[in-house]
Amino acid sequence: MRIPTGLGAACALAIALTLAACGDDAPARDGARALAVTTQPVRMQPWSDTVQALGTVKARESVTLTAKVSETVEDVHFDSGDLVEAGAPLITLSGRQQRAGLAEAQAAANEAERLYQRQANLAEQQLIARAALDSQRATRDAANARVAQIRAQLSDRVIRAPFSGVLGLRQVSPGTLVTPGTAIATLDDTSRVYVDFPVPEAALAHLAAGQRLTATSAAYPGREFEGTVATVASRVDPSTRAVTVRGEFANPDRALRPGMLMQVTLIRPEREALLVPEIAVVQVGNSSFVYRVRADDTVERADIQIGSRRNGMAEVLSGLAVGDRIVVDGTGKLRPGEKVRATAEPATRPGDPGPGPVAATPAPAAPAEAAPAEPEPATEQARRPD
Repeated sequence: MRIPTGLGAACALAIALTLAACGDDAPARDGARALAVTTQPVRMQPWSDTVQALGTVKARESVTLTAKVSETVEDVHFDSGDLVEAGAPLITLSGRQQRAGLAEAQAAANEAERLYQRQANLAEQQLIARAALDSQRATRDAANARVAQIRAQLSDRVIRAPFSGVLGLRQVSPGTLVTPGTAIATLDDTSRVYVDFPVPEAALAHLAAGQRLTATSAAYPGREFEGTVATVASRVDPSTRAVTVRGEFANPDRALRPGMLMQVTLIRPEREALLVPEIAVVQVGNSSFVYRVRADDTVERADIQIGSRRNGMAEVLSGLAVGDRIVVDGTGKLRPGEKVRATAEPATRPGDPGPGPVAATPAPAAPAEAAPAEPEPATEQARRPD
């Protein structure tokens, strides 16, 4: 059977057009397989290592006021929460018996002083023995000592502020019987406060007085307190392998109170470090890696060692070099060897083939649409022999 010449030509033309369309689509498919990602070059940046820990606020000076003797409260000179100066009287205890004893002792001391002066005049005239004068001097001194003793007892019955600060809740009222150890109130000097926090033994060599600290508290969201390292403890706790660091913070508005929990950040001196965004780091078990972009726009896995992290950045200790281009966003869909296309970079770069394959995608559409129109003449020729 002989195939008509017109029909054979039409079939050959259709096959040629189909092959041409397939060939033009290949570059487009290759371009479509390049995954769109965001890349960034690795570079050295200023970096400050930090150590974070929880600490407890302590007043610069703190004491619980108590009485030295057993006595009833005669008068209270403060209210809860008062700010007092050093030496201000706070509590007066009853001291009637001591005041009466003081008057008696003072009278005896005055009489002993007069007798001593009289005998001293007689001794100058050699009318009495020198031993008698010495005995009277001892009597006078004993009387004066007795007066000083009673005055001290009366002083113990007036409780004064040992330093300036803010008083806590009052625990006694007039008429209360207090004994040694009875808590009257607390007194705290909170114009400056201390925050004690533990630091791992590994960071001990980098600790020094004067280093900058920042601290935050849940009581004041969004507020940051600044301070410095006051001192480092002389011993390392053998159970925790940590050393206690004491930070000092100014507290002019007395916002920080003893006992508060603080999140303390110790900031070490600034240095240059190789940094990458944390979102670029892929963590699998104990290993960390990033996807590094090669010259042919394919990616490879680069295992890295991570140092400290802060504010969305991570320090790279090893595994990358300055200038390496890494994938920052889109790592979840990547595999080593895949081709990528950087969306954050210009579409055309020196050395790149440009967007030609993608732009050529619509070109096969015209022949594809024209293909069905050609068989009609072939059909006409096929009908003529009939």
